Amino acid sequence: MIILSKKHRVRRHIALFRPILPGANLQDRLVACCGALLGIALTGLLCHNLLSSLSVAPALVAPMGASAVLLFAVPASPLAQPWPIIGGNTLSALVGVLIAAVIPDPMVAGAVAVALAIVAMSLTRCLHPPGGAAALTAVLGGPAVATSGLGFAFFPVAVNSVLLVAAGWLFHRYSGHSYPHVPAIRPATPQPASGSPQPQLRGGVTASDVDDAIQKLGEALDVSREDLGMLLAQAELNAMERLHAEVACRDVMSTGVVAVTANSSPDIARAQLIAHAFHALPVVDERNVVVGAVGHAQLAQGGARVADVMASARLEAPDTPAFKLLGDLSEGRTREVMIVDDDGKLLGVITQTDLLMVLARSALSHSVPGESQPRGGSAPLMKRQHGRDAASAQMKLSELQ
Repeated sequence: MIILSKKHRVRRHIALFRPILPGANLQDRLVACCGALLGIALTGLLCHNLLSSLSVAPALVAPMGASAVLLFAVPASPLAQPWPIIGGNTLSALVGVLIAAVIPDPMVAGAVAVALAIVAMSLTRCLHPPGGAAALTAVLGGPAVATSGLGFAFFPVAVNSVLLVAAGWLFHRYSGHSYPHVPAIRPATPQPASGSPQPQLRGGVTASDVDDAIQKLGEALDVSREDLGMLLAQAELNAMERLHAEVACRDVMSTGVVAVTANSSPDIARAQLIAHAFHALPVVDERNVVVGAVGHAQLAQGGARVADVMASARLEAPDTPAFKLLGDLSEGRTREVMIVDDDGKLLGVITQTDLLMVLARSALSHSVPGESQPRGGSAPLMKRQHGRDAASAQMKLSELQ
């Protein structure tokens, strides 16, 4: 028998109050409280003051409370999207009213109504847990609901649902959450015309892999397929960063960087870009502090000085793990990352090619018989690039670019 100390027992009890949903935190829960307060208040007051004359049924029905929990606490859930809330509640209420008219025993009618509501919501792709409560309310709501007949499904249920969704849409414009929800992590670059995956997804988890895994799991998940796929892709990037944590930006960056000053002429910047075949140049001040970046797209805007057209630069410290930049560089959010010291002075630049070189060195180290890949910076790996292996790696890298 395992005897827990008092400290462990206290921790175990405290653990019962931890959020069971991944990604949840106290701030989000407080935001959800404010959202539910405003959403239910707005829905109830509008229906009571403006529309209560339409029906003898209550102006606000209980299932809206459960809908508000989903809408404001887990707005990314597929069950909390506009169609599930509006369609799920309304269809379920219709089912409940019809079943109540056919089956006189309320206990039997309630059970049948909830069961058929699940079927109706599933077939119409609007599964919403509070819909079961809407169906049950239509059966057990008493004389006021019975008198309303099919109208109960439209007022108050449908009207409540529409107003609640409208309140959620407005509230989440300022809450930091997307609603209606779209995948939180999306590639910044457009999908290639060929239909091939984005660079950060190639060679990793594919949509079919996600579908197969969900199928084998055999459980319904309260997360969209797209969100799950993007989550796995981000986890792969995090794992890459962790496994190569000892390769710092200072080990990968190109030094002796060509830069222009903020007061330089755009013609000078354009000439440097063409001469060195660069995508962008760092813009520095008289102290060599990075103040921006400029490329052909910015120079096309015109302007008397580089400072008039330059864009913000992506900055990183030299001790940062280099593979932390993999997501930004592979997704096209930036082509160059400026490496700066604590004072913001330019030390070097990292491009897609620099990270490709690290990957090529890693692959070469695995190809050497009897040797394992070292943990650490790029210097030991560079020593293994020689002869035809080095030339082949360079050719492959040039083809990729």
